[in-house]
Amino acid sequence: MRFIVLTVLALLALPAAPGVAQSSRSVADRLPLFARNNCQQIRDPGNQLFCGDAELAAAAEKLSTGIEARLARLPDRLPGIEENAIWIRQRNLGCGIVGQTAIRTDDFDRVKACLLKVTEERAAIVRDPDFDCLAANTAAGALICADPSLALAETELNSQVLGLIGKLDPTAARFAFAEYGRWTRERDRKCNLVGKENVPLGELESAEDCLAGYLKHKADEIGAAKGDPKKVFGRQVAARSPDTDAVDFCAARIHAANSCGNFLRINRVYALDSQMTGQEAQVTGEIEMAVLAPFATCSKIATTCTGTCWDARTGRPQPGVGNKERSADAFNVTRRLRIQRTFAFVKAADGWRCREDELAPVNSGTAGGGS
Repeated sequence: MRFIVLTVLALLALPAAPGVAQSSRSVADRLPLFARNNCQQIRDPGNQLFCGDAELAAAAEKLSTGIEARLARLPDRLPGIEENAIWIRQRNLGCGIVGQTAIRTDDFDRVKACLLKVTEERAAIVRDPDFDCLAANTAAGALICADPSLALAETELNSQVLGLIGKLDPTAARFAFAEYGRWTRERDRKCNLVGKENVPLGELESAEDCLAGYLKHKADEIGAAKGDPKKVFGRQVAARSPDTDAVDFCAARIHAANSCGNFLRINRVYALDSQMTGQEAQVTGEIEMAVLAPFATCSKIATTCTGTCWDARTGRPQPGVGNKERSADAFNVTRRLRIQRTFAFVKAADGWRCREDELAPVNSGTAGGGS
């Protein structure tokens, strides 16, 4: 039997830490499919059980189908991937799996039963379209979920966006998805909802009109395009002024151009300072990203998509380390990276254009959380 691991589970498997013993030796004899599926190559103890046990593998396949169906309903898949990564971490901890620590043979039956139960429950939950709303982890998402009219407007907008992006070739679609993510961040900034995830909804009601206006504006914009995605995505190649929106536009384009969205999601963008001289501008921006899939702390992905190599021990940049000095250390899923860097803009006839094609080098940065 071919083991079908969760698409997202495979993506999110924790990287092995140097010197950690393989956990397979203590549980391999309890897993009938262990040798056939080469489960010894998997370092995460929980994922080894899904690999080597037919019952868990079947549950994982059902969950994978539900996750893919859910992601297909979302124009921006990245929040769903990130939310699932957080659930996997919580699943492991809730079932008694801590990091790379091997599962004891005496605990095998208990851990397997727990993994099977929560996986089957999760599969039932993600099949419910209402879960897309309930899983919102931002202030704007919570407000939209709590208001039926906003939730309906967002659902209709998502459907329109997916329809348009489906008409694009893979490269153009990647840029369109990145643009949709930027729309959402711009919306949250304009509606003053950034960083208010823990604020009671009753205190955020004043933002509801702003959200409704944003959703209507985008729906009208898409309607006016009459089914032509090129009239919606890719039109804006310059920003009106060198500010936070300009930095966000630049960062989104850079990430799309380098396929960074396979590994990182841009959560927040801030412009901290700007200096204009005639037709040029230097804007210092801060960008917060979440890791969606493991990648080496010193690699092409690290330098291109975050602007630097990183010291895994301190969580600080190592800008002097070159790509050839690849690190065995890797970022875990849901790790948060925050960088500050200066973007160079030049003024053109249609506005301010970013001159960069990759995020390098950074002025400063930190890596924390999600470990």
